Amino acid sequence: MSQKYLFYISQNYSFEILRPLQTEIQKCGHDIAWFCQGKEVNQANFTESEVVLKTVSEVVKYNPEACFVPGNIIPNFIPGIKVQVFHGLEWKKKGHFVIRDCFDLYCTHGRATTLRFNELARKHKNFDVKETGWPKLDNLFTTPPKKFFDNNKVTLLYAPTFSPSLTSAPDLLSGIKELVAQNKYNWLVKFHPKMNRDFINEYKAIVADNYKIIDTSNINELLQSADIMISDTSSVIGEFSLLGKPVITLNNSNPGSYLINLTQANELPHAIEQALVPSAKLLKAIRHYADDLHPHNDGKSSSRILNSVEEILINGKAAVKSLPRNLFRNLKQRKNLKYWQ
Repeated sequence: MSQKYLFYISQNYSFEILRPLQTEIQKCGHDIAWFCQGKEVNQANFTESEVVLKTVSEVVKYNPEACFVPGNIIPNFIPGIKVQVFHGLEWKKKGHFVIRDCFDLYCTHGRATTLRFNELARKHKNFDVKETGWPKLDNLFTTPPKKFFDNNKVTLLYAPTFSPSLTSAPDLLSGIKELVAQNKYNWLVKFHPKMNRDFINEYKAIVADNYKIIDTSNINELLQSADIMISDTSSVIGEFSLLGKPVITLNNSNPGSYLINLTQANELPHAIEQALVPSAKLLKAIRHYADDLHPHNDGKSSSRILNSVEEILINGKAAVKSLPRNLFRNLKQRKNLKYWQ
């Protein structure tokens, strides 16, 4: 039986997360539509064949059986069961385990998150948890690297988080300027959509043939193309680690042995040299972390998510309680979406 599904998004990174799931949904003969909350989504990212609903009234009329959300919130006046698929792997960030009473099903990625969400499910008793893997990663291992530079130098990817308390962008600026000027490595820089514009402008002021700021929502090709990542506590660290490659961080909020973690920005040049010849101990730690974070590397996470949703549609949730009504939060959402019906 054909089902109707909805992707409820608010950021451009949602496309790379949800399109593998869209492919699986369509392969199974179901319908899928998109709805954009807010003004951050670039409408040009949609293809001609994708169905985009413009208003909440259209969404209500469409009446989806389930809604897939990479963000944190979806109002309860949107029809269908609500499925959290997450916008990143970085469970260390503040808010990753916050229960906002919006979701019927959390699709977790691996042991690092599944155990904690299972504990929360037992506490709240109003949502289910299924370890499925992350749909975005269905394409990670098959995405080919891209040739960004016309040379064979080592390529470094700098991908800081936007969080003011966690970002390395201001501290690493001068050091990256100096390293770019030395012309020993290629540099790719990818900012989070919410990054402070002042920081972005400072990095844009760096001009060199071996340095590029990449503005794309397709980050898989960046991960494949880089030899080393430099970051802080960004959610993209986990994705890069799944490829078995070294990550250098500055003041990571919970550093583990799988990271080359710095406490001073001036340690970056030495850390890069260390990452270029990683020890057997470091590589083993990276593999262990990857297995704990996301062991599902078979490209079938989207299939597991869809199967978990269809199981709930047929048999109902295992959770014994209904979600709270969230009157105040949903009133705010009605105001934001201008929907009062």
